[in-house]
Amino acid sequence: MKNLDVITIGRAGVDLYGAQIGGRLEDMGSFEKYIGGSPTNIACGTARLGLKSGLITRVGDEHMGRFIREQLLREGVDVTGVKTDPERLTALVILGIRDEEQFPLIFYRENCADMALSEEDIDEALIARTRSVLATGTHLSHPRTRAAVLKALELARKHGAKTALDIDYRPNLWGVAGHGEGESRFVESAEVTEKLMATLHHFDLIVGTEEEFHIAGGSTDTITALRAVRKVSDATLVCKRGAAGAVAFEGGIPDSLDDGQTGPGFPIEVFNVLGAGDGFFSGLMKGWLDGESWPKALEYANACGAFAVSRHGCTPAYPSLTELEFFLKRGVKQPDLRNDAELEQIHWSTNRHTRSLPDWPDYRVFAFDHRMQLEEMPGYTLKKGGAFKELCLSAATQVQDGRPGYGILCDDRIGRAALHAASGSGLWIGRPCEWPGSRPLELEPELGPDCGGLTQWAREEVVKVLCFCHPDDDAETRANQEATVKRLFTAARRNGLEFLLEVIPSKVGPVDADTTATLIRQFYEIGVYPDWWKLEPMADAAGWAKAVAAIEEYDKHTRGIVVLGLDAPEAELAASFEVAAGFDLVKGFAVGRTIFGDVARAWMADELADAEAVAEMARRYTRLCGIWDGARAKAAKAA
Repeated sequence: MKNLDVITIGRAGVDLYGAQIGGRLEDMGSFEKYIGGSPTNIACGTARLGLKSGLITRVGDEHMGRFIREQLLREGVDVTGVKTDPERLTALVILGIRDEEQFPLIFYRENCADMALSEEDIDEALIARTRSVLATGTHLSHPRTRAAVLKALELARKHGAKTALDIDYRPNLWGVAGHGEGESRFVESAEVTEKLMATLHHFDLIVGTEEEFHIAGGSTDTITALRAVRKVSDATLVCKRGAAGAVAFEGGIPDSLDDGQTGPGFPIEVFNVLGAGDGFFSGLMKGWLDGESWPKALEYANACGAFAVSRHGCTPAYPSLTELEFFLKRGVKQPDLRNDAELEQIHWSTNRHTRSLPDWPDYRVFAFDHRMQLEEMPGYTLKKGGAFKELCLSAATQVQDGRPGYGILCDDRIGRAALHAASGSGLWIGRPCEWPGSRPLELEPELGPDCGGLTQWAREEVVKVLCFCHPDDDAETRANQEATVKRLFTAARRNGLEFLLEVIPSKVGPVDADTTATLIRQFYEIGVYPDWWKLEPMADAAGWAKAVAAIEEYDKHTRGIVVLGLDAPEAELAASFEVAAGFDLVKGFAVGRTIFGDVARAWMADELADAEAVAEMARRYTRLCGIWDGARAKAAKAA
């Protein structure tokens, strides 16, 4: 059974992308870390477009290798063919953006894991599952990897799969340019041409730039080179021409490139050409495998390439299918796509599942991010507060027991040890930013006046802020609070962190079924698009219905809502859960004092031992989880 659309084969590494634009690589002060390598990028790019993708490669048995494997899984890529090499390190690339023409890069690929790929790594059962196999040129440069690629291609033919080649010529990876010439895209070499020509008959689709066809065809005249390729291959040839778009040739090669089949291009600013070809090929594969005409497939490809050249990084720049369809329907509104707010919101919200945060149908969150409430308890000290939060984490992990769907809210000021210990545990982790009890809203001083402190946050932490606000707030209070929330939201996005906005109007003034919905619209109107909303319990379905409608009016891709507790008794929470669970957008709860309040007071007074405190909090947390699950099951049955 063919349950994969495409398997790519070849390079897999980590890109360390210079964060400063326009400077020399020598002067870079910080880097962004992404997965990289053409076949890895294409596997992710096609997965984002809805194809079922897989990758065949090797990674090292170390942190970077694990990062690649974990990120591929988040992208939805099948990793059956990703082997772990116990002897070699994962490849690295250090690169930067100098201008639209210069992109200095250094390949760290000496005896790297992916170049140890061998015939033994090619599993016939895996190849039999796919509709197509896509190879890239670098792995034709070495006898061992070449043998692996040729075996995969032969098995693809045996099992009726299509085959594609991205020429992807990197002279220094073929050994015809030096280590310092990583950005070089063309050096003539009769030996390289001979090796490529000997493989071209294996492919149904061959894609390359004009320079890449020059090396494949052995001529610096593009038409002559294409005709040389045509003599040995019946493949459809797609020649990328940069700003001039791309052309496809199914049969004979005409006298002019302009006579090939073309798709519409897009007038956008060129910001970063690195990875554009992989984005292009992702869109092309989507069209080709969906049976679209070449002009339509090239339209997809050109659009995906346009996204890539307008954004930072390779794989992170590629669009989701929703984003691509929106872009093709709406068109270009401004040439620098990364600064198109409407487009970037869709890009963020439809690709955030590729980040380190889980995507579950239900979230059962133990909130012990409280600071002021603990500080006011008799017996509290900072040391005791931190120790208690470690007990809270112990209770959370005991209830979680390695299962998905559980999380915590924990601060850094009192709960730093617990917060850091939770990293990598599989828990969803939210971290507060507000100064406790402040109104107008103030932020924790550690964030700094521009929220620059977020640069030090772990990427799995959700930026949570509580704002005590009400539709009846005076203009000055509303403006001050909205400005603070907007500043924090903007900084969170800049740092790749999800954002949770908690609003509690009932502490400010009287509420009705419209209160929360009104506040939600006010925040959207100033350009704040929370990934999460944390809302207080509402007694009837009307308030929830209006809140959900307000969110969906502005953002159909939000993660959802969690219900807060307000130190309510368990029975009140159960009643509120029963109402909230009937709405799909409500994903669970984030409750704290109902679980830990009485326990904390007794523990601070030395009336409870550590083990007793953990056991009691675990019992209460387990009961709340059961109440939520029961409410959700009842709602599903009623539906």
